[in-house]
Amino acid sequence: MRNYLCSLLLLLLYTITNAQSIPPQDAMLSSYEYPFPVKFLRLQVQQQTVRMAYMDVQPAHPNGKTIMLLHGKNFCAAYWEQTATDLSNKGFRVIIPDQIGFGKSSKPEHFQFTFQQLALNTKTLLDSLGISKLVVLGHSMGGMLAIRFALMFPSVTEKLILENPIGLEDWKLKVPYKSVDQWYKGELQQDYHAIKQYQMENYYAGKWTPEYDKWASLLASWTTSPDYPKVAWNAALTYDMIFTQPVCYELEQIRVPTLLIIGQRDRTALGKASVPEHVSKTMGNYPELGRNAARRIPNAQLAAMEGVGHLPHIEAYTQFIKPLLEFLKK
Repeated sequence: MRNYLCSLLLLLLYTITNAQSIPPQDAMLSSYEYPFPVKFLRLQVQQQTVRMAYMDVQPAHPNGKTIMLLHGKNFCAAYWEQTATDLSNKGFRVIIPDQIGFGKSSKPEHFQFTFQQLALNTKTLLDSLGISKLVVLGHSMGGMLAIRFALMFPSVTEKLILENPIGLEDWKLKVPYKSVDQWYKGELQQDYHAIKQYQMENYYAGKWTPEYDKWASLLASWTTSPDYPKVAWNAALTYDMIFTQPVCYELEQIRVPTLLIIGQRDRTALGKASVPEHVSKTMGNYPELGRNAARRIPNAQLAAMEGVGHLPHIEAYTQFIKPLLEFLKK
């Protein structure tokens, strides 16, 4: 018991110390360095000008192929560093955008977030780079966007890779609707401790490493900034998009070869805390969701990763990259 209390105290001291040492970041992460040079595309959408940040990683020895990496809700383009490095070393040109509302991209005061709009923005980026065919890889929310992109632009999408995508079930059938104002109120209450606790419990099975802390600290750097209300508002708007626009009803319409990389420990689902335990237990069952999606998507294959959670490319990179590279060879 004494050892347990000592460990708990040390963890608490570490959390407090780390939280105090995180410098605040503005809405555009201006002082945060990404792993590769960042460029910006100006977009005229919804009667305003916004900037879309992206990285364009050019290989030393091109194989003629391009792959695009789409980030999840609680992350930005920077967390693809190791994946992009290895793919570039294999000859791929790697495009890594920050979607509007995320990372170094604009945080509009007013924006109708839809996956169709984000897909259109992304297609405009590719057009500006002269890219007419590529592989699309999306993680979590990025998986929802990757599916929407493949449905809207099948002639552009050569292959589709979905890493623990959300949206494979319709949470509206089980969870009461939460307004944007309610999402916003919850976002304003975020801090380093809350972010770390959520990620440790939901992503990493109670374990924590410096690599995980890097991404929790980045999110937390916004919470102490004067810009945080703007960031929190965009986060609330995108939560509403995710909750109200599931992709699970259109899986049969995907017409490109698809690989599902599914961490089997994952139980991510929006709104689980708002329903009784007997209902929440039926949500976010990724072993079942992955198998069901693989059955319904024509020409799909499933790579099940035992003992891995919501972020295979962060938690178990070696296991993640192997089926990815094998799929790209075909």
